[in-house]
Amino acid sequence: MPAPAAAAAAVGDASGSAPPQAATAAIRPFHLAVPVRDVDEARAFYGGLLGFPEGRSAATWVDFNAYGSQLVAHRVAGFSATSHQNAVDGDAVPVPHFGAALSVDEFHALAERLKAGGGDGERRFEIKFEIEPHVRFAGQPGEQWTMFFRDPSGNALEFKAMTNPENLFAKYRVES
Repeated sequence: MPAPAAAAAAVGDASGSAPPQAATAAIRPFHLAVPVRDVDEARAFYGGLLGFPEGRSAATWVDFNAYGSQLVAHRVAGFSATSHQNAVDGDAVPVPHFGAALSVDEFHALAERLKAGGGDGERRFEIKFEIEPHVRFAGQPGEQWTMFFRDPSGNALEFKAMTNPENLFAKYRVES
């Protein structure tokens, strides 16, 4: 059994802050359930266009492996997402949103795939970016590539890539 100090270091100190190595250590998968208007449409978008492998499913929901985390699309009859916006480094960021932090190479490959469009063979999606792929927070610890777009049900997605991946959880204040 590890000494109490070693155990505390593994999960963070009493203030709740994690040690630097914990930020990039093996991250536990998360589970996110989102409402969609049509399960087959979600299957074509998340599985076909984004390339997320499909897991379990039923008539009213489908699981996907979204970069190692579980994304579940649940059918909600008549659903249409609405969102608000928050200014972030000059962009009107849709809120709420979800997505993943990728490597820079993965980010650019996904951006090109989205620009080319695609789907599952039966349905084709033309992506309209809410925020085009670009760098924000240039020259700051949080410098990152980012892009925003919506799924067919209107859920906002952000995919980003830190230019310096160890800064994903860096603590600093961004001045407006």
